This record gives sequence, structure tokens and C-alpha cells, in this order.
Amino acid sequence: MNDSAGYAVFFFPPALEALGDAIKPYLQDGPAGPHVPCREIDTAGAFIELTLEGRAPDGREVALELMVPGNMVRMIVSAHSDGEFGFYDRSKPMAAPVLPASPAEPAVADAPPQDAKPAT
Repeated sequence: MNDSAGYAVFFFPPALEALGDAIKPYLQDGPAGPHVPCREIDTAGAFIELTLEGRAPDGREVALELMVPGNMVRMIVSAHSDGEFGFYDRSKPMAAPVLPASPAEPAVADAPPQDAKPAT
């Protein structure tokens, strides 16, 4: 996934409650619920390491690393750079689907000739 812009990490509701105020600065709300946007994720081990991009009070960029127990994470979604993430906007017009060409009429090999008499 070379065009990945990062990940969205969703937590179980009891995990958000247990993490409390400590996780709130990192949460973003979205159509699928609150999540933590991350640049990188390391899932090797009991803790999941989340690397976030942040800004220091003086304006310079910093990399933040959060480590949370793996059993708190409900789902990790790769967020692609196409600008669309989560559920699609139903108010936007959908592109017309491309339908395959209609197949030719199937040949019926076992059909009797039209002038044949039915068997009695």
C-alpha cells in the first residue's frame, strides 16, 4: 500500500472510558466514530505502538508515540490518499456503473427442430 496516508485506529468503548482524558487530545470524530489518526502502527507485541504527527507549542512538527494494550483496539483502517475515508457521502452523485455487453442469445442444442412432431 504505497499510497497510504496513514491509519485510523478505533477503540472499544470500554477502552475509551478506561483511557479517559489521556486519549481525548488524540481522538478525532468521524462518520464511523471516534478514532486516532496515525502515520505508522507497530502491532508486534502486547502493546500497539501508534506514531502520530503533532505540533509543539512553538509550531515545529513532532512525532508522538502512543502505546496502548492490543486488546483495547477494535479495528485499524488504512486511510488512502484519495480524499475519501469512511462511509461515502450519499448526497454526492454516484458514477454510472459500467455494464458488460449483453451476451448473444444462447444456442439451445437439445431443442427439437421446429417441424418435428412431439413423441407420443
